[in-house]
Amino acid sequence: MSNKTISSALISVFSKDGLAPIVKKLNALNVTIYSTGGTEKFIKNLGIEVVPVENVTSYPSILGGRVKTLHPKVFGGILNRQNHDGDVAELAEFEIPQIDLVIVDLYPFEKTVASGANNEDIIEKIDIGGISLIRAAAKNYADVTCVSSVDDYSEFLELLESKNGITSDEDRKRFAAKAFNVSSHYDTAIFNYFNKNFDEAVLKISETKGKVLRYGENPHQKGFFYGDFDAVFTKLHGKELSYNNLLDVDAAVNLMLEFKNDAPTFAVLKHNNACGIAQRDTLHQAYVDALAGDPVSAFGGVLISNSEIDVATAEEIHKLFCEVVIAPSYSSEALEILKGKKNRILLILKDIEMPQTNVRSCLNGVLVQDRNTITDTLESLKPVTNSSATTNELDDLIFASKICKHTKSNTIVLAKNKQLCASGTGQTSRVDALNQAIHKAKSFNFNLKGAVMASDAFFPFPDCVEIADNAGITAVIQPGGSIKDELSINYCNKNNVAMVFTGTRHFKH
Repeated sequence: MSNKTISSALISVFSKDGLAPIVKKLNALNVTIYSTGGTEKFIKNLGIEVVPVENVTSYPSILGGRVKTLHPKVFGGILNRQNHDGDVAELAEFEIPQIDLVIVDLYPFEKTVASGANNEDIIEKIDIGGISLIRAAAKNYADVTCVSSVDDYSEFLELLESKNGITSDEDRKRFAAKAFNVSSHYDTAIFNYFNKNFDEAVLKISETKGKVLRYGENPHQKGFFYGDFDAVFTKLHGKELSYNNLLDVDAAVNLMLEFKNDAPTFAVLKHNNACGIAQRDTLHQAYVDALAGDPVSAFGGVLISNSEIDVATAEEIHKLFCEVVIAPSYSSEALEILKGKKNRILLILKDIEMPQTNVRSCLNGVLVQDRNTITDTLESLKPVTNSSATTNELDDLIFASKICKHTKSNTIVLAKNKQLCASGTGQTSRVDALNQAIHKAKSFNFNLKGAVMASDAFFPFPDCVEIADNAGITAVIQPGGSIKDELSINYCNKNNVAMVFTGTRHFKH
């Protein structure tokens, strides 16, 4: 392998954006250009000479354009080995032109799927000729340069201008790697469309947007984020997000989606769990009461709102050291206040759908599950005790259940008047989780008389409801389903505690 001078190019692209400067530079370098269909017309309209592929193949575009470049004279020109005497002889024998450069992009399959198009339109966006040209050119990078995406046009144009059409082994191999990234991602998207219901027990993940983080959970660990962060957020201010920031941001977003269309709600998260959350008539009061849930843990936390952050709320937030603030919008005055701390990360959460599957590494593989899309509602509750929950208690039970769903198991959540009093998180015993929550609530001077309790799983014994009752809790929400449910029900009946079953467990490991 050695340096190669580009003397001929095949150009056939779906998107013409950014193509003109490249075509003009190739023409200035006296490169022979071959093309097809719309791209051929585009080049002609630039006043640049172009050879139709039909003139090479002696075969027209057929089947409504489905077959244009799939021909031995095209692929022979790309795949021949220029240092192979037999290949050189065959090119001469069959009058096959040498092709040194291939510029091809692919039909927008993913965009078509995302647009909600019908199946017929989606299938038509499965590229055949383009993907074949890319693979052929990238395979033969020893002799051919392959430009497979509009994202690479500027880099390639700079290469043309700086080296006058001469490419090195390193240049061609770099573009080949980009090409196989394009082709493998494209095929993954197509497979996942056909396998959207996981009929085939196969997992294919392809993320083309990656970011190197400062480090992972700890400084001695490397960290990376693969995904389109900008599709979820608009970043307005602050330092780069860390690995741990991203985990907390993910937890915050998923929690607040439970309150998306509710009254003003504010949450403070630390280590993936809510340490404070409240719902009020004003966002300012929601923030004040959320912070009161645990003002100690809130230090260095992630803050999230379901409503626009106004001046009054921003002034309160500004008093706290926090890593990240997330909201659907900010008033201009509030934004200026929050920008007062140069490292504070300010994000606008866009209105998007989160992925419907959860993926995590496990042993030497991965675990995949459906997203937990069930949210407990008043309609789904089944009263199981003689005492009925009041209207306020029912509202608090649903509020507590939403928090419980997004808190690490084993968990118990205590709430009152749509404010998180405390939660017991990540405990190996549900009794320990409850005791932790009660202790924490009392340490921040919460009066638990009339509070409610939510559990992420059933009670196998009546010990939890007894402890809760003794602490002043008057209503309980839990999935039910224990063979000893009657023990808890009987205790509640004897002590005038209301309890409802949801039928849905919300473990979060």
